[in-house]
Amino acid sequence: MDRRMFRLIVSAGLLWVACSDQLLAESNWPAWRGPLGTGASEFTDLPVTWNDSNVRWKIELPGQGQSSPVVWDDKIFLTAAEEAGRRRIVMGLDRTTGKLLWQDVAWEGEPEPTHSMNMFASATCVTDGEVVIAFFGRGGIHAYDPAGHKLWARDLGLFEGPWGTAASPIIVGDLVIQNCDADDKASIVGLDKRTGKTLWETPRERLRGWSTPLVVETPERTEIVVNGEHGVNAYDPATGTELWFCKGDRGRGTPTVTRYENILIAVSGRPGDMFAMRPGGSGTVNETHEVWRTPRKAGRDLPSPIVVGKYLLVVSRQPGLATCYDAATGKELDKIRLEGTFSASPISANGLVYIPSEAGDVYVLKPGKKLELIETNRLSVGEDEIFRSSITPNRSELLIRSDRVLYCVGR
Repeated sequence: MDRRMFRLIVSAGLLWVACSDQLLAESNWPAWRGPLGTGASEFTDLPVTWNDSNVRWKIELPGQGQSSPVVWDDKIFLTAAEEAGRRRIVMGLDRTTGKLLWQDVAWEGEPEPTHSMNMFASATCVTDGEVVIAFFGRGGIHAYDPAGHKLWARDLGLFEGPWGTAASPIIVGDLVIQNCDADDKASIVGLDKRTGKTLWETPRERLRGWSTPLVVETPERTEIVVNGEHGVNAYDPATGTELWFCKGDRGRGTPTVTRYENILIAVSGRPGDMFAMRPGGSGTVNETHEVWRTPRKAGRDLPSPIVVGKYLLVVSRQPGLATCYDAATGKELDKIRLEGTFSASPISANGLVYIPSEAGDVYVLKPGKKLELIETNRLSVGEDEIFRSSITPNRSELLIRSDRVLYCVGR
């Protein structure tokens, strides 16, 4: 297949994705941060206040993991690891009961090094209803059908370094795109979703980054935007060609880029500047496409930023400082202190933001010129449970995952 025909096929797939975004938002949560990659949900009847009496079901999961649940039709897909990372598992659960429908040992072997805060199943699955894709760093990337039948598997490298991996795969048309940042070798790859064949691979800097790519549509083209150690890169999804780069501040590009209207907003992992840029540039775009830049000095930023209306909310890991900004200008409006440590990224629904602490307390916030704490919700959880997964909206319910247990909470 020549490159022109391949680009036409990818473009057709992207058009289908754009046209079906609303449908997906209404019924499924197919990827990290949902159907749009921004953490925003269209559900309007999610619970705001809950306790143990609102738990519809909970299930002890095999192994441990920090990946977030994804949902398609009547199934939930998750990953976990056993034996200190020597076994990587993909599983499917019933959406309404939590019953384990299938599980498969995707990979067994000697695990790569990882940080004590990270685990060996941190990347969230992605699905389009045809395939379910799971990424495990040294454990490879694996494709299943929704019933749990293995379709293909690929080895993507050793992923040497002390940090492990966490970037989640995305599906763009018939492509699976995976950020493979690592200390020994770093790249972003495009794979055929049906066969796993490499269609393109583009080198990236061999530095620490765990950011999941974001699909961005402009009037002229589609871009894949990825945060990183030194700033934000954009790539052509059809060929992997680098389109532009916007220099950041102090590195550790862990948080995923988000968007507000026609601008993109990125937060560095280390304390430093948060910055916004317009897509559609070429080369280094700080002078031509940077919109604003705002200092963030409160602490490490692991959670990704989220936009609600015209407001931007960012929560630092420790201390748990929630800060609200004007998304158009980056001007700080208000901030409040939250108790605990925060690694999970927030979601939003019905004008509210939901973010769990590592202890499992879920804070519900209302962004605005004055940032409001609406509710603090607590469940009875095990003392050894850690909550670093993002919450997943499940129609009128919430899926809340610790490293060992999946809870379903209703109104």
